[in-house]
Amino acid sequence: MAMQAGKAALAAWIAWAVVGRWLDAPMAFVAPWVAIVLVESTVYRSITYGLQQLAAIATGTVMATATALLVGNTMTAMALVLPTTVLLGQWRRLGSQGIYAATGALFVLTGGSVGIPAAAARIGEAVFGALVGIAVNALIRPPLYLSDTRTALRDALRETHDILHAVADGLDEGKWDVQEAGTCHERALRLQRLVGQARGALNTSRESLRVNLRRRTGPMPPPSEDYDDAVVVLDQAALHTADVTRTVLEAAAEAGPAARPHPELARRYAVFLRRTADTLRLYDQSRFGHHGERELRQAVRELHSTLDALRHHVTQTALGSPGEFATYGTLLTQAHRLAGQLTAHLPEPQAASRTAGLDG
Repeated sequence: MAMQAGKAALAAWIAWAVVGRWLDAPMAFVAPWVAIVLVESTVYRSITYGLQQLAAIATGTVMATATALLVGNTMTAMALVLPTTVLLGQWRRLGSQGIYAATGALFVLTGGSVGIPAAAARIGEAVFGALVGIAVNALIRPPLYLSDTRTALRDALRETHDILHAVADGLDEGKWDVQEAGTCHERALRLQRLVGQARGALNTSRESLRVNLRRRTGPMPPPSEDYDDAVVVLDQAALHTADVTRTVLEAAAEAGPAARPHPELARRYAVFLRRTADTLRLYDQSRFGHHGERELRQAVRELHSTLDALRHHVTQTALGSPGEFATYGTLLTQAHRLAGQLTAHLPEPQAASRTAGLDG
């Protein structure tokens, strides 16, 4: 952030030095203003926003100039132009820069004399400011966000791991405390926010590589399809973890034990949750630590074995009340879905072998 702030200030200084001091332009502040707002978080965004902003400013400037020259009164022209430019600002092709159509019109109608030379000067100053902002952002340490993506993904995976272990500990010890269950459920609900941050970081990291001179000299390789798989796994793990914690919370909130699974079944389910948590930890190491692939496959096999044993034990156990049956049925369904997601996004053994051969 400090680097981007310094670059924005430098871009504004250069634009003002050239347009305001050297050329002594009539509306010199337009150039540094445009330059400073176009030092964006990525070079690609600077270019995209720059084109949209210039189109909006030029449109508003031309509309305001033409209308003022036709009606001969700036107040009347403002009443006619502003509603149109504000409406134009909602046009999808201008994106978030559409508001600058109205801004450009206001500069014309409140900046003194109105004429074609003044309009051309404003557009020229905006173009120069945009070029300076884009050039500074592209040439002086253009931003990359690859490490942010890895950090966001690993934070979400570790939080999922910790929540599942916490729920497993409670089930294993026979605790059905409403407050503890509620805390786990709130943490599980916040997982979706962490997944959203991971997805946003992935999109930003890929965008930061576009038209970026540092893309081949960055500190780490660009995000591969493994990152997309990790986001999908995280999304599903967060969803099912929230469902598990909700079920536990609802069972704990019951006045009696009627809706709670038999202690032996609860302990077996706790074993499954721990194995799921450990599988996610190995998934983290395999995807982002570049080791542990064999351990991950073994963990998934053990996870499915635990799930099969869990299902078999249910069929051999006479569940008591309908509430107990419903609670355990819901937990078992979430277990199947979570295990299925982990299996679905493992790399194929043949693909892994081919990759190893190419690396050698």
